[in-house]
Amino acid sequence: MTHFLRQLTLWLALVLTLSAPAAARGVYLPPAEFIHSTFGQEIKPRMIWLSKELQHGIKQILGHPYPALRLRYWHNGARSAWILEEIGKEKPITFGIVVNQGRIEQFHVLEFRESRGSEIRYPFFTEQFVSLRLDGLQLNGDIDGISGATLSVRAGKKMARLALYLHQQITGAP
Repeated sequence: MTHFLRQLTLWLALVLTLSAPAAARGVYLPPAEFIHSTFGQEIKPRMIWLSKELQHGIKQILGHPYPALRLRYWHNGARSAWILEEIGKEKPITFGIVVNQGRIEQFHVLEFRESRGSEIRYPFFTEQFVSLRLDGLQLNGDIDGISGATLSVRAGKKMARLALYLHQQITGAP
């Protein structure tokens, strides 16, 4: 009986270990739903071309150029919405960020593809970004990290800074 319980415990531990990383992956908020919930109406996307000058600022934020020639965004009044991706450890994480009058109004993880670090999708983490703005190219407040999710946290902070920077570019406001 003891041997059976030991084998069962090992088998259960193996199953939980292998299935836990897969549970972290997923689409938490489809992009279309994010845009609709942000503006409450159908709104046409706009494009911002990533010129050499713009890529220079982006590179200062990300540490690398953004891997696209242009970015789609949604803009209505003083609000803009951005769907941006950054590599966590190995795979892209998709963020949805709303900026209103130069401050973050909403911060969401739309899709998470990594095996670890998905805790960044929970409100205890995402709500830290609300009301933050840029001070130079840095966020004007601190974001608490999450043990075991360092690269995912770093990706989120970069995307928050990028959304604020891009909002400044389309509105001309500091």
